[in-house]
Amino acid sequence: MIYIGLSYYQSLLLLLLLLAALADLKTDRIPNGFVALGVCIGVLGGLLCGSDIRRTVLSIFLAFLLLYPLFKIGAIGAGDVKVLMMVGGFMEAGELFIILVASFLIGGVGSVIRIVSERNGRERLEYFLSYLADVIRTKQWKLYGEHMAQDYENYRKNKIHFTVPILLSVALRMGGVI
Repeated sequence: MIYIGLSYYQSLLLLLLLLAALADLKTDRIPNGFVALGVCIGVLGGLLCGSDIRRTVLSIFLAFLLLYPLFKIGAIGAGDVKVLMMVGGFMEAGELFIILVASFLIGGVGSVIRIVSERNGRERLEYFLSYLADVIRTKQWKLYGEHMAQDYENYRKNKIHFTVPILLSVALRMGGVI
């Protein structure tokens, strides 16, 4: 067995993220109790490792503060916000910010690959520009992709499971790649 330098604490975060990603892929949901347990494990583990509780709470709050506006317009799901809050329970705000940026970059690359493979870039760009024009015209945010909620199959087809880029970014950060 090769030792890769991960602590049990870090390994536990990766396991929690893997389980969250699997739940997201299978059911489109991440159970609230699971996320609450993950936050508690992160906070308690951090305290046992000597972390400052104020920094941990700040990191959790930062995840919420940065992602809540994206949730409100439907750009990301509530589970994604909660999972990143869970990650915040395991690491300080600076590390969380790096994970957040990497997650969006990985998700963006995955989205581009998907658009190219499905050959629907023009359709998606037209929808996005129409959405932006409507927001500017009405001066009100609305849920992105709102009309797709009625057509679950179309919704599933266009959905990005953001827990996967989160898992990948945490693994890459822990591995020293980013």
